[in-house]
Amino acid sequence: MNTALKRIIFFALIIGFWEAGSRFGLWTEVVLPSPTSVFQALASGISDQTLIIDLVASFKRLLIGLGMALLIGTSIGVLLAKSKTADDTLGSVLLALQSVPSIVWLPLAIMWFGLNEKSVIFVVILGGTFVMALNIRMGIKNVSPLFIKAAQTMGSRGLDLFIRVIFPASIPYVVTGSRLAWAFAWRALMAGELLSTGPGLGYTLRYASDFGDMSLVIAVMIIIGVVGAIVDQLIFQRVEKSVMKRWGLES
Repeated sequence: MNTALKRIIFFALIIGFWEAGSRFGLWTEVVLPSPTSVFQALASGISDQTLIIDLVASFKRLLIGLGMALLIGTSIGVLLAKSKTADDTLGSVLLALQSVPSIVWLPLAIMWFGLNEKSVIFVVILGGTFVMALNIRMGIKNVSPLFIKAAQTMGSRGLDLFIRVIFPASIPYVVTGSRLAWAFAWRALMAGELLSTGPGLGYTLRYASDFGDMSLVIAVMIIIGVVGAIVDQLIFQRVEKSVMKRWGLES
């Protein structure tokens, strides 16, 4: 309750200063609309279901792209961890690609797939794949040799060893990788939708910006930030903490 109260007071002060600045003319509505204008734009978008349709469309793309990113990233991560040749070659490329922003891939995606759903989903997949692969690789490589030797003395080998010992021991890294993949994929989705044909939150953001509707721009930005925070804190953060405690990595 103490933490929640602090947050409420903090955000109330920010909104209060924001509203006061708008009313006293410290900045114009064109530069930074007042909270009242933003709330009206948000309420209007929800009442006519425009923002709801955008949110559903964005989550549809996200679920497809993130699901494929987790699957592909896990497969690549296992390959890098189990094959030194792959780690020395493909691993170095993966580290380089990890530093490339997802939006950079969009022109190439449009050339390959056209200006459609496939381009956006492709960017989302790339946004989550690399970070997931690197976390899986790290998790498998950091499994204690004592666990592996103990399992081998009891006759566990090959696939059985991987399923019973190596993969379960690397679960904390899998969870952390999934959480980071979600964050990167969410950002990649918004970047991809900026050049999409809609519907979607990113598309509406660009549409509102093109027509100078800054109230709607900020309203969409708030939705993007709130959704990202809610999913991260209520789902991924809780799962991560639970796994860390169960694996004895956190008191």
